[in-house]
Amino acid sequence: MPDTSRDKMTSVIRSARLSVAPMMQWTDRHCRVFHRLMSQHSLLYTEMVTAPALVRGGARHLLEFYPAEHPVAVQLGGSDAAELAEATRMCCDEGYDEVNLNVGCPSDRVQSGAFGAILMTQPDLVADCVSAMRAASSVEVTVKCRIGVDDQIPEDVLPQFLQKMQDAGVTRLTIHARKAWLKGLSPKENRDIPPLDYPLVYAMKQAFPDLHLSINGGISTEAAVKEHLQHMDGVMVGRAAYHQPYDILGNADAVIFGDTRQPLSRVEVVMAMQDHIERHVAAGGKLSQITKHMLGLFAGLPGARNWRRILSDGAHQEGAGFDVVRDALLAVDAR
Repeated sequence: MPDTSRDKMTSVIRSARLSVAPMMQWTDRHCRVFHRLMSQHSLLYTEMVTAPALVRGGARHLLEFYPAEHPVAVQLGGSDAAELAEATRMCCDEGYDEVNLNVGCPSDRVQSGAFGAILMTQPDLVADCVSAMRAASSVEVTVKCRIGVDDQIPEDVLPQFLQKMQDAGVTRLTIHARKAWLKGLSPKENRDIPPLDYPLVYAMKQAFPDLHLSINGGISTEAAVKEHLQHMDGVMVGRAAYHQPYDILGNADAVIFGDTRQPLSRVEVVMAMQDHIERHVAAGGKLSQITKHMLGLFAGLPGARNWRRILSDGAHQEGAGFDVVRDALLAVDAR
């Protein structure tokens, strides 16, 4: 029989050439359906889901996703190896293509739970966690980390951290090329103020040629993605993929993955969302839960402001449906 698990891993590794970062309150399942219409190949990530919420809180509904989202990875937060292993089993049962451990989020809530970026200071604990997760997983377990935190010297701690992960059996990591300051900076400030150190991340690829390493942080254009791919195995894009999704994803299948199929235009993406929107609204959902993710589709084009205004105002009205989206589309010059 064919080794389907190996085939799936190979497919996901290929998709990891370009991925959309896990972003709290942004990359939910409606956002991922929308992004998938623009790129059939890019790897999509869930918002971070905490292992305690799944194992102790019974919040398995947080793992729900649509089949059309594949390839899709789930990001877990936690620091208890046994709990993360159990959460990983749940994720595999749900059919995710990858399970990722968050070692990069700097929020106060995450720090208080002893996971996220603060785990950069406890590489042995992270190694124990990923070892337990790998033992419980039928798919690849990966890690997303920072180059360091607080007073750590990234040139010292990052290679040590990567070595620990490699020794624990991890073969694929994403590195956010900024240090996280857990004392003195807010989560928002941590996304902008600490300087980016792309050369250090590039150097890690040279030092660890057997690891599949993706770079993340401050990457906002297709040209930048292509440049980073000259040095790295993959690129993860965050806010730009959310605020200007078509600029990042619209031509990604051709430019990054060599797919010769004609990509959907922006207008075609909107129309392709109709069935998903109508099913969601018919089931009692609100239009705004979907359209909030679509506001940046026409960024930089004439009429983009009208598109955002009509969607923002109309999607919150009682009984709002796809007609609001159609009206917003008429206000855009998408030629």
